[in-house]
Amino acid sequence: MRVVCVAGARPNYMKIKPVMDALERRGAEVVLVHTGQHYDPAMNDVFFTDLGIRPPDRFLGVGSGTHAEQTGRVMTAFEPLLDEVAPDLVVVVGDINSTLACALVTAKAGPLLAHVEAGLRSRDWSMPEEVNRVATDRVSDYLLAPSPDAVRNLRAEGYREDQIHLVGNVMIDTLLANLERARASDVLGRYGLARGEFGLVTLHRPGNVDDPAVLTGLLKALGEIAGRCPLVLPVHPRAAGRLAETGVPGGIRLVPPAGYLDFIALQDSARVVLTDSGGVQEETTALGVPCVTLRDNTERPVTVEQGTNVLAGRDPARIVATANRVLDAPPPPRRPELWDGRASDRIAEVLLAGGTAGTRARPTDQPGPTDRTFPI
Repeated sequence: MRVVCVAGARPNYMKIKPVMDALERRGAEVVLVHTGQHYDPAMNDVFFTDLGIRPPDRFLGVGSGTHAEQTGRVMTAFEPLLDEVAPDLVVVVGDINSTLACALVTAKAGPLLAHVEAGLRSRDWSMPEEVNRVATDRVSDYLLAPSPDAVRNLRAEGYREDQIHLVGNVMIDTLLANLERARASDVLGRYGLARGEFGLVTLHRPGNVDDPAVLTGLLKALGEIAGRCPLVLPVHPRAAGRLAETGVPGGIRLVPPAGYLDFIALQDSARVVLTDSGGVQEETTALGVPCVTLRDNTERPVTVEQGTNVLAGRDPARIVATANRVLDAPPPPRRPELWDGRASDRIAEVLLAGGTAGTRARPTDQPGPTDRTFPI
């Protein structure tokens, strides 16, 4: 069986590596395609090195641009590649523009399509990721869900039961496989940090860093929290210019972007993590580290219901109050079911047992309970 696995940006790398490994262990021929959506070495090369991902078989080099430009370039580059490689199956992960672009091309070209992390929903249509994940699910044959809430979402949207598979969280496969290597990192010594005596911050979402008023409020709140717990902020390239323009309060230390192993080490040693990243919500839950999410919603509610994550929103006063509460009484560590390091094995078993594009019919469109009919 020939399988194309697609990655395009940092959030994809931790998800695609264990899936590739599990497929190859079972004899599948895996073709790794990197779209080049992230091309900064700090966001790309270091993660391939840290995770031991082999060089991609194909690199599309699409680069940055508007959502339409980037999505269009990925589609234009991926279509002839798919025709040349002629896979039985394409695997896309997550919710970035590359995910949707390759999903749309695959759905029209004929190979089966599998979506890893299917069913996640924030219900916030101002987030481009929400549009990407919903549209990708709609054209996928295999919906590989990380948690029970994702399964419930897919069922409510009318997908067939044979499409939906609860497999667990592949991010945690990568985390557990690399945790001891991460703990051996010297990153704490490099920055003069001590375990449990600092907080870790990440900021990168457009809604948080592109609006000067919102960013100013977030930094004000973080400055107050830093008066109690010093904060370290690895600077995402997207946020660097905005932070420089706005000014960072005392007590918040800016450091360069961290590689995967260093960043896991920082999370594992932090007293608290304040973030707007979905993946960090998952990793902190698996590590048992208190997490305060600087967003009004989350597509990973399982991290709030069963993990260590607390949703604080973006109101500065609420963020400070929430962080203080978490510092005073950290939530007990809990790891959701099937976040056990074997999600990729379950994914491979589902995909390799399902036949090929020539033997398995694509989904039949049947109206679901949430389908809407619009007058013409």
